[in-house]
Amino acid sequence: MSIELRPNSTYAILTPTSMGIRLTPTEGQPVHSSDTFTMHATSAESNVLSIASYLGLPAKVLTAFVKGSPISRFIKDNLGARHMDYEGPERDQGGPWGYRHQINMADSGYGSRGPRVHNDRAGEVGRTLSTDDFDLERIFARDGVQIMHMSGLFAALSPETGKLCVELARYAKRHGTRISFDLNYRASFWEGRETELRAAFQEIAGLADILVGNEEDFQLSLGLEGPEAGGSGLTGKLDAFRGMIDTVKKQYPNALVYGTTLREVVSTNVHLWGAVVSFGKEWYVAEPRDITVLDRIGGGDGFVGGMLYAILRGWAPETWVQFGWASGALATTFLTDYAQPADEEQIWDIWRGNARVKR
Repeated sequence: MSIELRPNSTYAILTPTSMGIRLTPTEGQPVHSSDTFTMHATSAESNVLSIASYLGLPAKVLTAFVKGSPISRFIKDNLGARHMDYEGPERDQGGPWGYRHQINMADSGYGSRGPRVHNDRAGEVGRTLSTDDFDLERIFARDGVQIMHMSGLFAALSPETGKLCVELARYAKRHGTRISFDLNYRASFWEGRETELRAAFQEIAGLADILVGNEEDFQLSLGLEGPEAGGSGLTGKLDAFRGMIDTVKKQYPNALVYGTTLREVVSTNVHLWGAVVSFGKEWYVAEPRDITVLDRIGGGDGFVGGMLYAILRGWAPETWVQFGWASGALATTFLTDYAQPADEEQIWDIWRGNARVKR
């Protein structure tokens, strides 16, 4: 049993997002004590699409660019290298104090020193996106999309992006596109906007086929009552998630799939990594295992990307959590905050615990 997807679609997966750049110090050093950085293009939503795009499924990003900006050129070239199509408006910069792309400064941490991430999103061009920037009838009715993935980070970025995400969800539902929504609650985005964002998130969740988030995401984003406190550690987290999803299913019965990762940090570079997916009346669990972490950022996005890829391929539900777990583990071995799988076998080898050399 799997999920029926729209046939004859140009794109397997699509996402709206605000692209930016990520600056990471070399040699695992902190940002404040570094003078040499590596720059990557990034966004949480495009990170999810990377699993499907690197494995050969057609993927598309809806975003905005600053006209004539070398950073915009860098981002476009990066998306092309990741086998993703993109479209979106080109905004005039408006002078030195006008629009730009977000800057994400990421210290990966090392050993006993935890990671620290600082976001600089002033003047972010992606905050301006609206339905007027896209031909939604062409995208969803004529081109066709099988799954649209959205994140609460983008939906909460500005009043404009919140309205865009609601309209995209309505269009997608109308034209047979499945909707994936990772709640991704961030308190700093919600401050002073609780009523506005709660209404938007509740409508999107009501239209979604796939909901992703931990119990806190569901409580704070959707205003649901949390489960009774479970035990400690990962077992307690799993029990709490099961209790939360029982509540979510009553409130949002149209969703088909619910998922989240389970993580316990032993040190910056060693995590206990697990995942759980609910489909119908069944629960599928990837029991927590030790993974070695180079950079933890993007692991959760990798999980979602792997789960969605397995759904797009029409695989059995028990493989969704397995491939998602392994895709997230793969992402933590890259210096980029997105996974770049060579092929399906590389991901399945991670699931099987096979790290032997392949010649």
